[in-house]
Amino acid sequence: MREMLKFYIDGEWVDPVTANPVDVINPATEEPCGRISLGSAADVDLAVAAANRAAAGYAATTREQRIELLESVLAEFAKRHDDIAEAIMDEMGAPWGLAKGAQAGSGPQHIKATIRALKTFEFEETNRTTLIVKEPIGVCALITPWNWPVNQVACKVAPALAAGCTMVLKPSEIAPFDAMIFAEVLDAAGVPAGVFNLVNGDGPGVGTALSQHPDVAMVSFTGSTRAGVAVAQNAAPTVKRIAQELGGKSANILLDDADFGKAVREGAQECFDNTGQSCNAPTRMLVPRDRMEEAASIAAEVATRIRVGDPRTEGIEVGPLVSGQQWTKVQDLIQKGIDEGATLVAGGTGHPEGLKKGWYARPTVFANVSNDMIIAREEIFGPVLSIIPYDDEDEAVEIANDTPYGLSGYVSSGNLDRARRVAARLRTGMVHINGANLDSMAPFGGYKHSGNGREWGPHGIGEFLEVKSIYGFGAS
Repeated sequence: MREMLKFYIDGEWVDPVTANPVDVINPATEEPCGRISLGSAADVDLAVAAANRAAAGYAATTREQRIELLESVLAEFAKRHDDIAEAIMDEMGAPWGLAKGAQAGSGPQHIKATIRALKTFEFEETNRTTLIVKEPIGVCALITPWNWPVNQVACKVAPALAAGCTMVLKPSEIAPFDAMIFAEVLDAAGVPAGVFNLVNGDGPGVGTALSQHPDVAMVSFTGSTRAGVAVAQNAAPTVKRIAQELGGKSANILLDDADFGKAVREGAQECFDNTGQSCNAPTRMLVPRDRMEEAASIAAEVATRIRVGDPRTEGIEVGPLVSGQQWTKVQDLIQKGIDEGATLVAGGTGHPEGLKKGWYARPTVFANVSNDMIIAREEIFGPVLSIIPYDDEDEAVEIANDTPYGLSGYVSSGNLDRARRVAARLRTGMVHINGANLDSMAPFGGYKHSGNGREWGPHGIGEFLEVKSIYGFGAS
């Protein structure tokens, strides 16, 4: 049992203003795996004040000093990599291979990308007699989710440090321990007092206080679209900058000339990875109408072969959903798919066989889904794949874009030029062609209800900067 009841404020671990301990639940066992304190507006005030005091001094640091600091963070992270992975496994149920690899591994990946971007980032440019300067925006509130916890912490903290900003982090109260270990990493790396602060809490108690705080210049938020709207509303009276990475319902278009077996298998597997709890998961698979049966058979085979179980068991591919509330939501949406008349070809409601304790869901595949069904409209955030038929390429694009979301998209084709043309027509912030991986130096973010900011690489640094024009700078 982890007992981590303090907050990190002004370079020290301090007690909350008012004690409010809560259990953090391991979703694999439904039992507590530790305790944290939930903070309040009073704790936020202390953290923001510390960040505000440190802001001017840290903003004056040089590029070289920030690179050196980030390299120190990277070195300290390596010492705690497995500790962070184990925390993620316990708090949100990621199987050990995923927790140690992609989950914990995303932290150093983003730090390295930020260092690389910072080395060549243009903070100044001249335009005839005008100097255009990019300056730190000031105190930033960073609010992060539970599904890829240290990934989202690192891809906010690292560019904020690179930009010269100070910050207050509120990690998810559902999965807080990895962020607290990350705070220990920053402390050991020598991040100056007040530059980074951490206050645990829930949305109403801490998230609202941060997004409303008059001394916070920017809020970087990752989470649900519903919560993102609330953050923006809270921040509007003080005209803060808001950078948001929100929900998704990404389409995976398999064109008729794709390597069909490979594309279906990989698309289904990616949908189920992280127990389907990824905002950019390819949850809507679009296939030619005359190949629906073939796609459904292949996807069903993937779903039935996936090993679901205890994250600590070797070889497990899919762990539990993060909470009982999330499990109930996923079950309700699976039942809605059945009630709406979609063809259930794998999985369904209830626990997988032999797993009665823990919030495990069955990898589920629906075929013959129409895009107006609830399972094609709502972000399920569970291991549920909807396969939708289309008659021609134009209809595939129309269906893909017929969603309030616009985070990611996927296109598979045997003709690269054709895939590029389809990708250009998708109203999404990202498109993967033929299973291409994410690029940590490319911007990550979405259109429409999927958000309005960009993270990762140089674009991530840019989100934390204000732009100033100094006219007459070059005049004689």
